[in-house]
Amino acid sequence: MAATTTVPGVARPRGRAATGGRERALWREWARSLDRPLTSYYLVLGTGVMLIALGLVMVLSSTMVDSITATGSAFSMFQRQMVAACIGLPLMIVASHLPHTVFRIAGYPAMIVSVLLLLLTAFQGTEINGAMRWLEIGGLSIQPSEPAKLAFTLWGANVLARREELREMTEWRHLLFPLLPGVGLLALLVLLGSDLSTTLVLLLVFLSLLWVVGAPGRMFVAMFGLVLALAVIIIAIEPYRITRVTAFLDPGADPTGDGFQSLHGLYALGTGGVFGVGIGASREKWGFLPFAESDFIFAIIGEEFGLIGTLVVISLFGVLGYAGLRVARRVEEPFARLAAVALVAWILGQAMINIAAVIGLVPVTGIPLPLVSYGGSSLVPTMLALGVLLALAKSEPQARKALAARGPSRPQRALSWLGLENVGASVHKRGGATVPRRATTARGPRGTRGGRTTAKHRSGPVPAGDRPRRNRRP
Repeated sequence: MAATTTVPGVARPRGRAATGGRERALWREWARSLDRPLTSYYLVLGTGVMLIALGLVMVLSSTMVDSITATGSAFSMFQRQMVAACIGLPLMIVASHLPHTVFRIAGYPAMIVSVLLLLLTAFQGTEINGAMRWLEIGGLSIQPSEPAKLAFTLWGANVLARREELREMTEWRHLLFPLLPGVGLLALLVLLGSDLSTTLVLLLVFLSLLWVVGAPGRMFVAMFGLVLALAVIIIAIEPYRITRVTAFLDPGADPTGDGFQSLHGLYALGTGGVFGVGIGASREKWGFLPFAESDFIFAIIGEEFGLIGTLVVISLFGVLGYAGLRVARRVEEPFARLAAVALVAWILGQAMINIAAVIGLVPVTGIPLPLVSYGGSSLVPTMLALGVLLALAKSEPQARKALAARGPSRPQRALSWLGLENVGASVHKRGGATVPRRATTARGPRGTRGGRTTAKHRSGPVPAGDRPRRNRRP
């Protein structure tokens, strides 16, 4: 009987091939999961909820010291943020079930209200830290420039969508009017309150709308150059903004003055290392880092959760941006496409400006990190914007079919009871949007099909199948 010998090298390639096959299968399964009908919806919902939850945790951690000093309770500022989140959550849920035409209608009154509130803030606002950005209404302090971002996003998307539906995008004036005067008015009113960062976000949304609608390259470059020129002029005419620029170029030149905040933000990031010092263990929040709960909350995240935590936050914003652009690519209506890109430009643009200021890539701007920083005036409109993006995600063709197969949900039944579902269809018809006609088959003489018999009409020949017939069944 012949002895058999086992060669050790024979089994290894099989194991490696099997492992590689399993990895490829898992990769294909993950890739297929991205093609599911409601992937965009769940990506927006999941990342939004995680950012809101992270923001509540970090607001509690970064405000405990200041809350105890001001009120004697460690939870006073956190409770305000929680109230704002409880207000924004039902608004987000309701908005996610509304038809698009409700958002199109809401854009016009929202713009009017925003302009009035900004005018009132410019003359009757409350000055805090040298800026006239807040307005006292009923004992509450709000910042009207934050909801103005959402108002301009919806209004601007509707204006350009109407132009596209009416086929009026052939001339440059149709692209810029009334979009450019609208953003110019809002930017001027916001600048009266010394808020350059919000002005930049509004202009960023304006440029994103022009880019999506397919503005000519020369026009887009001209508008981009105009925005940069205005930013340089606005910085040059204000001494404190020039001081911020010089502090950005060399923060170590005045470590206890103008460069104090930037340096301590970098200290917080450097102290956190890779894994952080632990949640609640930040040392910079003990009076060393100004505005740790709002403008520089990303630095506290880096200190307590380390490099891993900051990368997770950046990844969440990246996934949210991917989901928004995915919605814009898949939807069919012009308004949905424009609104999705404008919302992504607003949220991601603001997040990029905030993070860049914290890590020292741009001068300190004083803009909050969306969904994370402290402040109900920023949190509630941003959560409402997430609801709009969720509604747009559900309007993808495949998502619409999947939801129709499931049947109406409880919020949809409640909205139909209020009559909001019929509002969208009626307004869509009155708005002059193009409604696709039902396909008709032209009929020839009796007994034949597919003929080309036509009838006289003042607008030209009309197929015989489109002519009205007597006693035709509806």
